[in-house]
Amino acid sequence: MREIYILATLADAPVSTEEIRSSFESEDVKVAPLEDGRSFVLSAEEVELTVRFEARQEPLGWSPDLITGSDEAKAVLKQARGFYRLSFEPGHPQPSVAVFEALWCARTLMEHVEGVLLDLTAFKLHDGGDVTDITELDFDIRDHVNLHAVEATTGETPLWVHSHGMEKFGQRDVEIFHLAEADLLPAEAFLHELCTDMAFGQGPPERAMVETSNGSGFMIVPSDEARANLMGLDLELFEGHEGLYFTVVSPEGRHNISEILRPYRERFEEEDPEKTEELKTQAQGLLPAFKARYLRKGLMEPLTFLVRGPFLVHPEGDPVVEHLWAEVAHWEEGKVIAKLVDGAMHTTEWRKGAHVEIEESDVEAIALGRDGRTLEEEEMMQLLVAERPS
Repeated sequence: MREIYILATLADAPVSTEEIRSSFESEDVKVAPLEDGRSFVLSAEEVELTVRFEARQEPLGWSPDLITGSDEAKAVLKQARGFYRLSFEPGHPQPSVAVFEALWCARTLMEHVEGVLLDLTAFKLHDGGDVTDITELDFDIRDHVNLHAVEATTGETPLWVHSHGMEKFGQRDVEIFHLAEADLLPAEAFLHELCTDMAFGQGPPERAMVETSNGSGFMIVPSDEARANLMGLDLELFEGHEGLYFTVVSPEGRHNISEILRPYRERFEEEDPEKTEELKTQAQGLLPAFKARYLRKGLMEPLTFLVRGPFLVHPEGDPVVEHLWAEVAHWEEGKVIAKLVDGAMHTTEWRKGAHVEIEESDVEAIALGRDGRTLEEEEMMQLLVAERPS
């Protein structure tokens, strides 16, 4: 059993046993208080979660530099007086199950105490809103791992990118060497995809050539084997990273993975402003027909209505516009209420599955889907042109 999360609270006394039982116990969840009267064991879904409480007389007064989180969350951590330590066996009974039981436990405790949740494996700090989103919205691996980029050597491809946080899923962290600055965003997208598969127990086997979602081949090799092929690296670089990782290499076992990342680069290419304006002009012209068709959609009709709109994200503090697709849920007073089909690429400010509002005037593209397939533009036009008001 390993300590994975710490819920840091401003209260220096634990939630009472009676409140714990009332909040947690059900037909599927059992609570067993421990002898100290401040801690308990929660059993659910084949997961055994040990929750131990300890108090400090003085506030913590600091937060480690490597921790990522909002300034507000870090301020709460500094002032914390009570700490719930959440421990479980990573990877049992399935990589993601124990993690989500622990997160639901933390969320329930946070209904009783003000606090923040520290992920010890990923060095991430979550406030109450984060924990709610993580447990309610579609899975986003970025909530569970941190990717670090370190300059490991000189030249045009000096960067070593590695993850922290996969240990709580009972998995090794992953790494890639010899990246250029321009490779960072594509490498992050690739590693997030790989880590997501691993978090659900669907990662690739060791030393076997597999394909990405875009068809490029790669292998994962234990780091103690793969790092032996690296030349010119100072061994001090790996201080604090001595644990076993999986290293991503080419099908030939080389550290040059530029071909693997090529399809991922396309995701981050900016759309031509003229193309964006052209799509918006078309969408605004078709919007009345699109809306009318949506409003008379049959209850069991297999049509999906999608709109694209601009959303601000702040990857480095400065605002950046991302153009995100969302599935229409309903229409009200000049606004489209929709569910995001994909989260923002640069941050988790807009998560996949979140419900959003898009002003009709901001709709910059539309699409229709049927039975899981997006209709071609000609098919969509044929469907909508009859709805266009005369």
